[in-house]
Amino acid sequence: MTIIVQIDYLRKTNQQKFCTCSRCPTVRPLIVNIPEPRRSGVLLQRYKRFLADIRLADGSVLTVHCPNSGSMKGCSTPGSPVIVSRSRNTKRRYPWTLEMVRANGVWVGVNTSLTNRLVREALENRVINDFGPIDSITREIRVSAESRLDFLVRAGGRAIYIEVKNCSLAENDVALFPDAVTARGVRHLRELDRLRLQGHRAALIFCVQRADVRRFLPAAAIDRVYAETLRDLYRKGLPVLAYRADVHPDRIEITEKIPVFAGE
Repeated sequence: MTIIVQIDYLRKTNQQKFCTCSRCPTVRPLIVNIPEPRRSGVLLQRYKRFLADIRLADGSVLTVHCPNSGSMKGCSTPGSPVIVSRSRNTKRRYPWTLEMVRANGVWVGVNTSLTNRLVREALENRVINDFGPIDSITREIRVSAESRLDFLVRAGGRAIYIEVKNCSLAENDVALFPDAVTARGVRHLRELDRLRLQGHRAALIFCVQRADVRRFLPAAAIDRVYAETLRDLYRKGLPVLAYRADVHPDRIEITEKIPVFAGE
């Protein structure tokens, strides 16, 4: 079935049937609607990591929240078209949120706060079907004094620790992560490996929010330590999954599981 997920978790479905085989690369589409009101503009600058200035069609300049801790390499060029949405939280200092940027002819999702919501809904509705039927999902699991992982999933009576990463960088048709050096990302990889060695199931999921990619690779040219750590754990058996999400001005759709070439 096609699953439409509002940001406030109001759902409705139709009865079109899709393959549920975990070996099939075709997934059942899952759609996250970008909340209204939305406005379009062009990016003037991104600064202080979590802020951006945009120019609206009427010429006014708006400072918006940019919920992305990465460099946004390749999708933060001044003059790029953008879509922003207004938060329902009236107490926010910057009520508008940068949702997506137009780069290389496609919309790229840069709001990383949506990534976990998208993956969680995809797991619950078996759109991401790599772990079998899901019994429960717990968010933000502390696994050490320094680290939390995104999800603890219980499926078939077993616990699975899952870390989710948003991927917005691409070159040619290849999705790349990370877009900046990430000591935190390396720490998450090592926590997943530690849990795996203790006998737990663990997995890493990349949510690639752009339609112009066909496969995933670690970005060794940007963070050699992260890439080498990921490749080592991949060869040792850590499941590394990548799902492509097509981004539109009003919605984001998980549409395809793409090959991961992490062991090369």
